[in-house]
Amino acid sequence: MLTSIKSNSSPTRFTLVWLIIAVFITMQIIYIVLCHSMANDLQQAMPDQQRIIIRSIFYAIAIITFPLTRLIRHICIRLNQTMPGNKSAYQRYLISVIISQAIMESIGTLGFVMFILGDDFNTLYLFTGLALLGFFLYRPKQEEFATIVQALNSNLIER
Repeated sequence: MLTSIKSNSSPTRFTLVWLIIAVFITMQIIYIVLCHSMANDLQQAMPDQQRIIIRSIFYAIAIITFPLTRLIRHICIRLNQTMPGNKSAYQRYLISVIISQAIMESIGTLGFVMFILGDDFNTLYLFTGLALLGFFLYRPKQEEFATIVQALNSNLIER
């Protein structure tokens, strides 16, 4: 008799995933608190021209990161549906979400780096806002998870 993907694969809430996202959001808050409380100690004097070049490169990286993350997430989800293995659908999806959230976290880190290099709070807030937007856009979605479960179940039926 065939068995389907069981309890591990159909959580009503993605508790661990949301906990990981909460950690990433907390990191963004820590960056802001550190910058406000230790601004004079953290910031380095860097010539404006160099800082502007680095900031422009970081903006370009942030802009490119959003569609690239969407592509990476799509590929990860597709691989979760097709790759053989004993991992549950939940474990597979967890990895996909962590990857996309970690990439978004890196955008917020760019703002922190720019602040350390001598940029103002506006740049820090902008990159933090972009990271938070990414956390929202690439949050766990039940529909994506359901496609993985459905694909894994159909693979069991085919065997």
